[in-house]
Amino acid sequence: MGNSTGNPDYRDSGLEFSADFVFGSATASYQIEGAVDEDGRGPSIWDTFSHTPGLVWNGDTGDVADDHYHRLDDDLDLMKSLGLEAYRFSIAWPRIQPNGRGPANEKGMAFYERLVDGLIARGIRPIATLYHWDLPQALEDEGGWTSRATAYAFADYARIVGERLGDRVETWTTLNEPWCSAYLGYGSGAHAPGRTDGAAALTAVHHLNLAHGLAILALRDVVRNDPDFSITLNLHVLRGEGETGPEAVRQIDGIANRVFLGPLLKGEYPADVFDDTASVTDWSFVEPGDLEIIHQPLDVLGVNYYSTTLVRVWDGVSERQSSDGHKDVGGSAWPGADRIEFLQQPGPYTAMGWNIEPSGLEELLVSLHEQFPGQPLMVTENGAAFDDVVVLDENGPAVHDDDRIDFLRRHFTAAHRAMARGVDLRGYQVWSLMDNFEWGYGYSKRFGIVRVDYDTLERLPKDSAHWYSELVKTHRIPD
Repeated sequence: MGNSTGNPDYRDSGLEFSADFVFGSATASYQIEGAVDEDGRGPSIWDTFSHTPGLVWNGDTGDVADDHYHRLDDDLDLMKSLGLEAYRFSIAWPRIQPNGRGPANEKGMAFYERLVDGLIARGIRPIATLYHWDLPQALEDEGGWTSRATAYAFADYARIVGERLGDRVETWTTLNEPWCSAYLGYGSGAHAPGRTDGAAALTAVHHLNLAHGLAILALRDVVRNDPDFSITLNLHVLRGEGETGPEAVRQIDGIANRVFLGPLLKGEYPADVFDDTASVTDWSFVEPGDLEIIHQPLDVLGVNYYSTTLVRVWDGVSERQSSDGHKDVGGSAWPGADRIEFLQQPGPYTAMGWNIEPSGLEELLVSLHEQFPGQPLMVTENGAAFDDVVVLDENGPAVHDDDRIDFLRRHFTAAHRAMARGVDLRGYQVWSLMDNFEWGYGYSKRFGIVRVDYDTLERLPKDSAHWYSELVKTHRIPD
């Protein structure tokens, strides 16, 4: 495998993708649907969290969001007009089982049947994520992901959905970014349910891994087509600084990446992670047989990538830096890693304060290919928040988001280079189709290629949407 060729800044043009490469866009249920108390939907941990004063910027909630629940057909038409080949959406567990258990709520199920049927009717491939963080609040009240029972409840939910949609969905993704669910939800407190307990976070890691394996077994049992089974991870691309860099990278790679990749793809937890976190937990929640359940063959591994992470071992004297790219609300997303510091990186940055580094995507994809040579991959999220401005042109309102186009161009180039180096990359889902509720940041960060006016809920495709539409149509990065 040689080094990359092309512009060092990743601004290549004219690169072509094969006809079977799948271009699409991604969203998540709580971020876009709204209608949180309609048609039998129960409360999720994000309803509770966003309604708790002080936890989300501006007191924003997902109560209305983009009102996608009521605008489904128009949004499907919008996807078709952009030429999307795939749409990665998530199913809200509390719409299917309001309390996290029991039979399907028919009205909730009907919404997703309409969604999937509407995609198929428009020639768009459905990629369904079963869990994008909206755990039914009733299950959190029983311990949430710190409770082993939640993993089994998730398998029952997967079975119910699989029974109903298992003749139509082309790709099933069990979990989106379990790193966030475990460490931001139970460790740092930045995400719902807002707990700050390192032992709880590591317990959640294992129960999420277990839930994934159980869900794939349940789906395999009931689906009637021949879908791809998948999980999506936000793997951290780590860079070390100075002589302690390699040790810092080893430790953070353990709790950020290998604690998922090990069980999922090798059937084992890394021994050094157990050593590093021994002061936090004894891992006795890992029971005999669990690793066999977790280690299911994956047809595709979903990869979410936004930026890189720079680490070193803290000297214990100077003020410890914690620029890990996540909202700091007091807890730690890094149990057992108190001696590691996260350094501010050189810009430019997105509106999230994340560094823009397309080489990180190429590096990540190639690294996964080298570690797991036969494993097909898909970029399931990549995109950027910028402070978009609406201007009035001769054709009416427009958003000239050149910085987002530049971001996407460079990252598609990175993906193309990884494929030229032998990586089996099957597709790319841009985050996000529409501006939406950006978790703890509320509506203050816009990731969409389509602008949403939160007063009128009107959709306006940005220049990036037109650029992407051209890429999808031609399978060639526009000049």
